[in-house]
Amino acid sequence: MNRFLDIRSYFQKVGFAFRALQSRNFRLFFYGGMVSLMGTWIQNLALGWLVYKLTDSAFYLGLVGFAGQIPALLLSPIAGVYADRLNRRRMLILTQTIPMILAFLLATLVFTNTIKVSYIMIIVVFNGIALSFDTPFRHAFLLEMIGDKKLLTNAVALNSTLVNTARFLGPTIGGFMIALLGEGYCFLINGISFIGVIFALMAMRVTPVIRSKPSGTIIAQLKEGLAYTYHFKPVRYMILLVITTSVFGLPFQAFLPVFARDILAGDSQMLGLLTGAVGAGALTGAFYLASRGSIRGIPQLIRFTAFLFAVGLMAFSFSRIPWLSLILLYFTGFGMIVQFAATNTMLQTVVEEDKRGRVLSFYSMSFMGFTPLGSLLLGAIAETIKVPMTLFFSAILCLGSAVLYSRKTSFIRKSLGLT
Repeated sequence: MNRFLDIRSYFQKVGFAFRALQSRNFRLFFYGGMVSLMGTWIQNLALGWLVYKLTDSAFYLGLVGFAGQIPALLLSPIAGVYADRLNRRRMLILTQTIPMILAFLLATLVFTNTIKVSYIMIIVVFNGIALSFDTPFRHAFLLEMIGDKKLLTNAVALNSTLVNTARFLGPTIGGFMIALLGEGYCFLINGISFIGVIFALMAMRVTPVIRSKPSGTIIAQLKEGLAYTYHFKPVRYMILLVITTSVFGLPFQAFLPVFARDILAGDSQMLGLLTGAVGAGALTGAFYLASRGSIRGIPQLIRFTAFLFAVGLMAFSFSRIPWLSLILLYFTGFGMIVQFAATNTMLQTVVEEDKRGRVLSFYSMSFMGFTPLGSLLLGAIAETIKVPMTLFFSAILCLGSAVLYSRKTSFIRKSLGLT
């Protein structure tokens, strides 16, 4: 009898962790997005491998990462203003259609043997422009999509679960696909995968949100959102931590092809395993967040995972043993996604609705827009002191930012009434 009750309690906990799936709209988004993001991570792996195969240069890996994400630094804040003005669902359909077309273009260039790094740079820039608008609109659309603020925290966590399930499975599949079929088929699969999320968005039944007529110009609204974000100190401290981690920490993913081939003496399958290990840790972290019932304790959780990410990255930079590298990347991925998703959860919960799009655009800009600056910087440094030492010094800077955030944790808790 006790054993039966234990099993029943376990399934109740699992159901609680997936409670946002009660929303029909979110179910459509979750399953459609799963298919699409799987294709995205297959393409990301293939693109990094293709660039390194064409150039043999860590600098070009960083440069392509820079080109793909720098639009977010320039455009995300503007996208946030429009996310508080326009129909969010219609915009998301457009921002999913553009990357689908670009994926088919990449596949065509590879199949016709006309692919060049210069073409890749142009394509990733246009893809980055679409992503600059997609991310703020998607985050701002989440509450509108599910229609119940009680499910919001779980929906944010499940959205991270969605991304990181794909991050875990996609690269592993991609590594085998590159070895068996080549990069072109990876891009083709990604193009097809967008159909799932586009269909899901079109099939949603969303109650139109009545927004007040925008007051002032776009620049005035942008300044208002920036002032709100800056003067709301808990939000400011969390976003500053995200920016530092994004500049010095997240670019490590762009250099995994170097570790896979030159340091660990592997091939595309090794690259898939390394990227998959990051995804496995991230997926575990996302499930952990989904199982939480409230935001109480999240500031401390952000502090812990910021330290975990920095220490994991530091240790990985020294590893020359494949199985040890996989374990270290697992914990690095866990720290990375919990830190970022927990910050997203806090922002979604505490910001005012009429400023949601703008604040979340600054959050999106923090990890999408500043990461390419880090990729370019670290790529240039790696040409001189090599990739492992570059990541080691980057991890030290991430550790320093975690220490600074740690000193503000009590203030954040008190300001948000979480003591």
